Amino acid sequence: MRFVTISLCTLLLLSVSWGNARAEPNRPRSDRINFSQEIWPILQQHCVGCHGPEEQEGQLRLDARASFHRGGISGPLFQAGHGPQSLLLQRLTATEQDQRMPLDKNPLTAAEIQTITHWIDQGAEWPEEIGARTEPAETHWAYRGPELPELPEVKHHHWPHHPIDFFVLAKLEREGLVPSPQAPPATRLRRLYLDLIGLPPTVEDVDAFLLDPSPAAYKARVDRLLASPRFGEKWARSWLDLARYSDSNGYQADQLRTLWAYRDWVIDALNSDMPYDQFTIEQIAGDLFPAASVSQKIATGFHRTTTCNIEAGVDPEANRTNQVIDRVNTTATVWLGTTFECAQCHN
Repeated sequence: MRFVTISLCTLLLLSVSWGNARAEPNRPRSDRINFSQEIWPILQQHCVGCHGPEEQEGQLRLDARASFHRGGISGPLFQAGHGPQSLLLQRLTATEQDQRMPLDKNPLTAAEIQTITHWIDQGAEWPEEIGARTEPAETHWAYRGPELPELPEVKHHHWPHHPIDFFVLAKLEREGLVPSPQAPPATRLRRLYLDLIGLPPTVEDVDAFLLDPSPAAYKARVDRLLASPRFGEKWARSWLDLARYSDSNGYQADQLRTLWAYRDWVIDALNSDMPYDQFTIEQIAGDLFPAASVSQKIATGFHRTTTCNIEAGVDPEANRTNQVIDRVNTTATVWLGTTFECAQCHN
C-alpha cells in the first residue's frame, strides 16, 4: 500500500511539473541549445517531409541552413533574438487547423516549441556541417524589378548618341572591334520602316527623305510611322504568337475558326497606346467588368486561342481539360515569364 501511495504521489508531482512546463513555454534558459541534439531532430521528424529535398511547400526548405534562414514565400521565418515573435513560432502554435504546422499532423509538444524558442532567442546558430548543401536560389529574372544600370566605361566617348550606344560600344571594344560607319540615308530609312511597321518604304518615301535626310526629318518619319495603323499590325504579330493565336483549330482537319475580332482588338490596343495594366486586365478578365463593353469581352479572346480537337471519338470533357491546361501554361509564359508545364508532373 505504501508503494502505491508513493507511486501516486510521484505521478502527481510529475504531472504538476509537466503542466508547469506547458504553462510557462517562455521561461528563461541559461544553457546553450545544442542544435545537432535538440533542434535538428525536431526538423527531421516534423518538418522535412513537406519542406525537404523532395517537396518544398510554400517554397520553404528546412533541411538546409541557407534556405532555412532565407524562408519561403511568406518571408523570413524569424529574426534572431526574437523567438516568440517569429513567424515560425506563430505557425507552430496557431490555433487554426489550416494554419498550424505541421499541417494535418500532431502538433509539436510544449517542450519542443520551448526549445525552438530558446534557440532563436540565443541567435539561431546552425553549424555549417549539418544539413543539405544548398545555396540560396538565384531569383528568376521574371521576378526581379527592373533597375537602371550604370553606363559602362568606353574609350570613344564621342560615338554614343543614346545610353544604349554605350553598351553596344563597350561590347565592341571588348571584342577589339570598332563601329561601322553610319549607313546611307536610304538604308537607315528602310531599317526604320521595317522595325516600326514591318514594311519597306515606297520609292516616293525614299526620294522625299533623300532630299532632306536631317535628324529633324528622320524624327518626323519616326512620329509618322508610330501613328500609322501599320504599327499595331506589325507589333501585334509578336503578341499573337505569345497568345498562341491561330485562324485554325490546330488539329487533323484544321478547320478555320473566327478569331479575327480578338486579333483586331490587339492591333487597336497597340495603336491606341493602351496602358499595359489595362491591356493585361482586359485580356485576362475583361468580361468580369461591371457592365463590360463588347470590346472588353472580345479582349478575353486571349483565352479562346487554344487548339481544339473535334475529331470523331474525342471526349469533350478531356478536350476541355486540355484547353484549360493550355491556357494556364500560356498565361504563365506570357505574364510571368515562367513555364508551368513542368509543374504538371514535377512540383
